[in-house]
Amino acid sequence: MSARAIPRSILYTPALSLERVVKAWSYDADVHLIDLEDAVPPREKAAARVICRAALEQAPCPDNVAVRVNQLGTLAAVHDLVALAESPVKPGFVVMTMVESPVEVDLLRATLAEAGAHPQVYVTVETVAAIREMDAIAAAADGLVLGSADLAATLGVEITWAGMLAARQAMALACARHGSGCVDTANFRLGAPEVLVEEIERVRELGFHGKATVHPGELATINAALRPDQERVRQARRVTEAVGAAGGGIAVLDGNMVGPPFARLARATVAQGDAWTERFGNFGNGGRA
Repeated sequence: MSARAIPRSILYTPALSLERVVKAWSYDADVHLIDLEDAVPPREKAAARVICRAALEQAPCPDNVAVRVNQLGTLAAVHDLVALAESPVKPGFVVMTMVESPVEVDLLRATLAEAGAHPQVYVTVETVAAIREMDAIAAAADGLVLGSADLAATLGVEITWAGMLAARQAMALACARHGSGCVDTANFRLGAPEVLVEEIERVRELGFHGKATVHPGELATINAALRPDQERVRQARRVTEAVGAAGGGIAVLDGNMVGPPFARLARATVAQGDAWTERFGNFGNGGRA
């Protein structure tokens, strides 16, 4: 059974300083994201694209680098895509913003493909329209990332668990249906680490795979909670073997009854763990082999 390799931690770094972006490679994130969108003021976007290109050329593992581009349909997005098309080193991921339709994902893929770029496309879920079209967008994209700040501003609510719960549940269901990556929003309360721990536990229970962060100091907590746990993978292999030994029926393992649904979850756990290990597991600390 094959599975998509899904990043469990994504570190956002604004393309405001080449030194700062390159320094980020040293932090232990599955994916390092270079941000061309909200973190870059309009007057600095042209310089940011130059920094982005230079950073890509210095990236030890460009396949595990993402670039977040501006909203499709804007002049800034046109310049972003031209910069990516002309860059000799392409990122492994492109993250879209303010998406409202799966057609935008298809258009981005086709545009980059013409330049020989075939990145995984992740969509930031931050518009009401995206929530309405969630299933179709999850089908078109490789993964979704909750964008809580813009979504909360649109809804006129605070960024709280209750305020974002409906969007998170819709994301989890759509990603499970299409096998897409499901990544939670960054924690903006950097001075309250207990909020990060609580969010991670709650989104893990919902079925999320990963979490974004804007601060490298949060990576250890995110990685410890969300990266595939080897003991859990080992136990999943035992469940698969026990159900297999029972001819695909009911078995008893360590005093617990397990059957076909348990085996299905166990196979998915093993496949996702193996896929993550193959893509990200051997590239700790910024993608250095």
